[in-house]
Amino acid sequence: MGSFFSTDQEKCYDPQDGTLTFVNGEDELDFLRDDFKSLRAKMSCGHAVTPTSLTNWCRRQLDEGECRFVCGQPGCDDEWKFDEVRKMALLPEEMKYFENTMFSNAATDFLKVKSEKCYDPQDGTLTFVKGEDDLDFLRDDFKSLRAKMSCGHAVTPTSLTNWCRRQLDEGECRFVCGQPGCDVEWKFDEVRKMALLTPEELMYFENTMFSNAATDFLKVKSCPGCQCRVMRTDLSNLSVKCTVCTAEKERTFTFCWLCLREWKGPVRPTGWCGNDDCNNPLKTLTTCPDIHFKDVKGVTGCPSVRACPTCGLLVAHDTTKCKNVVCGRCKVKFCFVCLKLTEECQRLKPHSYYELCLSGVAPRQTSVPEWQRT
Repeated sequence: MGSFFSTDQEKCYDPQDGTLTFVNGEDELDFLRDDFKSLRAKMSCGHAVTPTSLTNWCRRQLDEGECRFVCGQPGCDDEWKFDEVRKMALLPEEMKYFENTMFSNAATDFLKVKSEKCYDPQDGTLTFVKGEDDLDFLRDDFKSLRAKMSCGHAVTPTSLTNWCRRQLDEGECRFVCGQPGCDVEWKFDEVRKMALLTPEELMYFENTMFSNAATDFLKVKSCPGCQCRVMRTDLSNLSVKCTVCTAEKERTFTFCWLCLREWKGPVRPTGWCGNDDCNNPLKTLTTCPDIHFKDVKGVTGCPSVRACPTCGLLVAHDTTKCKNVVCGRCKVKFCFVCLKLTEECQRLKPHSYYELCLSGVAPRQTSVPEWQRT
């Protein structure tokens, strides 16, 4: 992110920022002649901007439903990467709005009814076959030629897009063939090529894959300091560094993943921060509020924090999708409701991923299991 300072409501570049190329002349995005006072800096396309004029222009494109940013100078259709816009224009509080609106616009574009996508008969990189479209489960009878996937099944670009979109909507971040008995996983590069994904579809797919993967495996939360999304890469460490706040405050800023407050005290081997009510796992287990699942039906009275039945790590459920979670430390998959291993829970009541378990809701834990490593 570039360096800014404020003059009233205008953002100004830091003259000492050596990562920017300052130029003399007009602000080429100041279409309303606001005469912003900041120094002018050169974008990758060569045109000069100020942080406020660039913010205003990109905000206008978002408000018009766009999810990409193109230079506004007549005759220049250069597209700027979001990383460049973020560095040259955005404050932390603006970044979250931009990211959310870009994602929303991309999703809206993706959902619009489009004409059928068809393969180019002259594309020598595809293997065309005759016969049924093996992913046309709704019998839409797409007109495109059929091409063979790596698993051997035939698809059209639209049927493949629809099938992969369905998997994304179910919370998956990988793509598996939908034919009964075929569990071949396709690489995303293959899906992108064979589905003829448009730029809008590609952005939607990539963002949703990231979101699903983060939810299932890494978890993403909002930093209490700046509300930017932060991903925890070390799932056994509750002390998480926010790079945005660290840069803004010019000191290391860490927060507690559990209580979502700025980290207090040293990082202990046990992992707990020094904030009140956060350094006692048993107190957390016995006093945390009940969870209200969005997708699991018939479950009431389930605590919102559980200790992994295998290693004792405290785990929270984000309320969406099925009732199973994967422990970030021992990698064991267990049921958040009954605390049995997922395999055992499903053996007792098959296909109950979104229903109350046969044994009901396990009571609040009064002890933290000790990990017996083998």
